[in-house]
Amino acid sequence: MYQEGFIEVTGGRVWYEIYNKDAKGTPVVILHGGPGSSTYSLKGLKALANGRPVVMYDQLGCGKSDRPDDVSLWTIERFVEELGQVRKALELVELQILGHSWGTTLAAAYVLTKPSGVKSVIFSSPCLSAPMWEEDQKRNIAKLPAEVQETILRCEESGETDSEEFKAAIKEFNKEFVFRGEPDLEWLKAGTGMKNPVVYETMWGPSEFTVKGNLKTFDCTRQLGEIDCPTLYTCGRFDEATPESTEYYAQLTPSSEFHVFEKSAHMPYMEEPAEYLQVNGDFLAKVDRQV
Repeated sequence: MYQEGFIEVTGGRVWYEIYNKDAKGTPVVILHGGPGSSTYSLKGLKALANGRPVVMYDQLGCGKSDRPDDVSLWTIERFVEELGQVRKALELVELQILGHSWGTTLAAAYVLTKPSGVKSVIFSSPCLSAPMWEEDQKRNIAKLPAEVQETILRCEESGETDSEEFKAAIKEFNKEFVFRGEPDLEWLKAGTGMKNPVVYETMWGPSEFTVKGNLKTFDCTRQLGEIDCPTLYTCGRFDEATPESTEYYAQLTPSSEFHVFEKSAHMPYMEEPAEYLQVNGDFLAKVDRQV
């Protein structure tokens, strides 16, 4: 059974959908990236609804959810509150969580409030320390051709991150560290407008590389030892969420596993979808068997 609708949260309404609503397994809630992206690119994860409900929702400000113009709403604390409100409205007494990119930041912040009923967490291409992310991107930029490096660094320094040459340089970065496949232009066109750059810039900043928003000091690495449910960390071999940092997070988390998708960058759910579904589906099923 499929269900969709809207849920009232602090600041407006968020749109949600549930696949396989009446299944018996523990529901898995998908937390999309951004901040300010949407579930648009994650629709393939509905295939995880094999014996369990899969819950997706567009966080406030993006996708099909309301887009209030109050920038005070764009804080990690409010997004943690929002997740709790979504969970309460959908009566998710127990759940598993799969966060991707910024969704892992949100997942960690939520789990570290010690809510009851969280049976597992999957950190997919995680960002659990903004300072570490910045350092990793400096190393990634250094792997690019000299002229691309120069453009990125110069435009960052001068604040010309809206320039065409910066956008061209970002495309080169993205080909290496974000998505290594051939983009589906029609699919991208159909998704135009799903993102909200105001949310991204308020929380992160004008570019991927230097955190200037209110997440600038976010770093939960010292608290990862407090996560006591089964945890899976994954990333792509060429991910901007580097294998080194992802494995480091896993080593700090007691009941954790670690997996690298060898042919992927930051979007293994699109670059290696079959393996992504297999690895995550097996983990969710294993947790269900232990419950």
